[in-house]
Amino acid sequence: MRLSDLPLRQPAYVDLIDWSALSPSEGQRLREFGLCEGASVEALHHGGFLGKGPIACKVGRMTIAMRRAHAAAITVRTGAEASSMESEA
Repeated sequence: MRLSDLPLRQPAYVDLIDWSALSPSEGQRLREFGLCEGASVEALHHGGFLGKGPIACKVGRMTIAMRRAHAAAITVRTGAEASSMESEA
């Protein structure tokens, strides 16, 4: 699931980041905020008209705002998905 599609207040973990979808400066900014594979994330608020604007996210203990296009480049897994993947293995 993409971070942009994650329901509000549902904890998840970053599974994969498509760095090629981001410019080098955008990727560096997200890394500085602690976004990397395995980081805990939670969508807190969808801004803009009809919730189609920036997304406020909790990354670890920090709250950041990111563009929806950046959130779409981040694949996350929820706790339920992680436990079902472990049971299949």
